[in-house]
Amino acid sequence: MTSLLSRFVSQTDFESYEDFQENFRIIVPENFNFAYDVVDEYAKDCPEKRAMVWCDDSGNERFFTFKDLKYYSDKAANFFVKHGIGKGDYVMLTLKSRYEFWYCLVALHKIGAIAVPATHMLKTRDIVYRIEKADLKMIVCVPEEGVPEQMDEAHAEYGDIPLKKALIGGESRPGWINFRKELEEASPDFERPTGEAATKNEDICLLYFSSGTAGFPKMIEQDHTYPLAHILTASYWQNVQDDGLHYTVADSGWAKCVWGKIYGQWIAGAAVFVYDYDIFDAKNMLEKASKYGVKTFCAPPTIYRFLIKEDLSQYDFGSLSYAVVAGEPLNPEVFNRFLEFTGIKLMEGFGQTETVVTIATFPWMEPKPGSIGKPTPGYEIEIMNKEGKLCDVGEEGEIVINTKAEIPVGLFVHYGKDPEKTLQTWHDGYYHTGDMAWMDEDGYFWFVGRGDDIIKTSGYKVGPFEVESALIQHPAVLECAITGAPDPVRGQVIKATVVLAKGYSPSEELRKELQNHVKKVTAPYKYPRILEFVDELPKTISGKIRRVEIRDKDQNQ
Repeated sequence: MTSLLSRFVSQTDFESYEDFQENFRIIVPENFNFAYDVVDEYAKDCPEKRAMVWCDDSGNERFFTFKDLKYYSDKAANFFVKHGIGKGDYVMLTLKSRYEFWYCLVALHKIGAIAVPATHMLKTRDIVYRIEKADLKMIVCVPEEGVPEQMDEAHAEYGDIPLKKALIGGESRPGWINFRKELEEASPDFERPTGEAATKNEDICLLYFSSGTAGFPKMIEQDHTYPLAHILTASYWQNVQDDGLHYTVADSGWAKCVWGKIYGQWIAGAAVFVYDYDIFDAKNMLEKASKYGVKTFCAPPTIYRFLIKEDLSQYDFGSLSYAVVAGEPLNPEVFNRFLEFTGIKLMEGFGQTETVVTIATFPWMEPKPGSIGKPTPGYEIEIMNKEGKLCDVGEEGEIVINTKAEIPVGLFVHYGKDPEKTLQTWHDGYYHTGDMAWMDEDGYFWFVGRGDDIIKTSGYKVGPFEVESALIQHPAVLECAITGAPDPVRGQVIKATVVLAKGYSPSEELRKELQNHVKKVTAPYKYPRILEFVDELPKTISGKIRRVEIRDKDQNQ
């Protein structure tokens, strides 16, 4: 046995996008559990099959087979059970890119508990919110960057509750469990639960608190069928290969991690590459990917913007065969530069924490730089205007998912403990994404921005992406954010917040040069009347630009 893919799909190979759209179906077994039906199946039938390659900046590296993953996840399951964790309990994992994250996630699936991945950048207030909303029973975290201190403060602030805390690595800490020590002592034998203790497809297995560009984070809950839907993400968008090595840039606190570092990749037989860095450095990332032979690659546009500023001619891209991008719209300049150096066309995709990939440029399609592609099989994607009517070709509206006929595998179950919020976004047979786009005559979708990111200035409607794409073409611009700033005459004016590339310094001369540059490459009325230079842009946990933070700051000045 090599890949398990054929067990879970109607067919594996397709001749065209039309063939894929018409004939692809996910086969959902009864009471599917990724831990037993994928990880343990590989461990039984091909135990030495490579599952994960891990490294860090200190020269450490680890290679894991599926036999290793079964061994350690069974131990971790026994560890959790020993400390009172059972089916339906919520456990927060704040583990950056430590390899223990994969043991813990698989182990929690085995016992039917609910994993709550979280970033190490959370503050005390954020942690208190999560303890309260999810009724957390345990937290497992890394020892550095003040994480345990923040956890202790949150625990004390919330009150005397039976919250278990486990530390991975570092020195012992009062009130904390030594995870590595107890993992070593735990039994490697864990039987799949039966009867009421067994998991069912509709049981919740994963919870993400949305990073959110505005408001309090939502509890996005996924059931046990969700991992199967990432076959679409991995096999048919990222184009991972059986026994190949796939690298998605994301630490374990970001939903993009399960998009690109476990579910669909392992079902398709690919190993995942994990680079556990403390500080992002494009040069180091390129060196690691080259050294370990990454075959397929996925990253947000922000990462690609940093990569193309490096001298890519110094790196060996011989093993790299495919690359995709998502998270924010892709600037054509980035597409062209990456193609020039690697010969690879970046294939865009779109989705949310609430979904798997729902729109993408698939392997049979010719990419249109800046377009997110065409709908994924099983997802009936439409564009809807404010009046609830479907838009014509070229007409801008909201991306919605039509669920009247059926709910596609991979679409979230609900916003936990918030039925009103669920009803606000999912009603009348449609799930409303809140993202704006339009469709061209070839059926390709073009992302415009979040609904609240659209700028209305002097009667014109301007999406931030088109102006950002114009600005990013200038060699002085590393990255930028376009927002609407209050104006007594025009209502709003376009503002650019710009991070400069190496070798450039802020000046009035450069400001005017950038404004004139935008006037030359796009409609003149779209040029930024305000242009501010900054050292960095405000971003969400998942790396998306928080334009709302810039807007709020301008509104309060």
